[in-house]
Amino acid sequence: MTSDAAIQKMQLRQSYRNVWHSDLLSSIKQDTPYCCFAVFCPPCVSYLLRKRALYNDMSRYVCCAGYMPCSGKCHESSCPEFCLCTEVFCCFGNSVASTRFLLQDEFNIQTTRCDNFIIGFMICLQQVACIFSIIACIVGSDELQDASQILNLLADLVYCSVCACMQTQHKIELDKRDGVFGPRPMAVPAVQEMSRIDQQYPPSVGYPPQQTVYGQPYPPPAQSYPPPVQSYPPPVQSYPPPAQGYPTSYPPPGYPR
Repeated sequence: MTSDAAIQKMQLRQSYRNVWHSDLLSSIKQDTPYCCFAVFCPPCVSYLLRKRALYNDMSRYVCCAGYMPCSGKCHESSCPEFCLCTEVFCCFGNSVASTRFLLQDEFNIQTTRCDNFIIGFMICLQQVACIFSIIACIVGSDELQDASQILNLLADLVYCSVCACMQTQHKIELDKRDGVFGPRPMAVPAVQEMSRIDQQYPPSVGYPPQQTVYGQPYPPPAQSYPPPVQSYPPPVQSYPPPAQGYPTSYPPPGYPR
């Protein structure tokens, strides 16, 4: 995905109106066991969530859900399961983000300011920890090296916790889609309806065929308006009307006497 396309996609997500069934802060409360599972085995959770987001149809799989330049160029169709395993272990962060974008684009889900703040804080803390590590290596100070190690440890803890909450959030949203919280709201979309950057927005929507009532189309086709003008005033009738034949004798024949 080019930079211009990524910017357009980010701007498009700002117009989404639906929200996550659970925000990041509440996800650990709604499904604590799954959040713990995501903490201790995050690649496995990422694999399961991506496969479930694809409705367990691996023929739909594209590397990083089509959001990276390498998507569609790794021969994923020949061995999608192996490619997905490689993605979740070698590019774990991208796999979680790609599943998130896939769900957002499919269900028009926006990210709240609180979620954006938490994700932004996680990314900034990792960048600061990296900068401190580079400075500590250049300067060679033991105190600065210890500080960078502590900062790296803190950044890793925040990263693991936020990713676990994020994956739990995705799992709860998939539970909602699959009818765990009630009747299932939608059916499996067609393959070409999966969100991609080259699609137009909003997507075209098919309409049902025209109904017929007693062999006639319903609703009836629109009539021309205004109706054709009638000649006015109407043609004058001859008056008095032509004389009828009157009896020549009185009383008329056949009249009772």
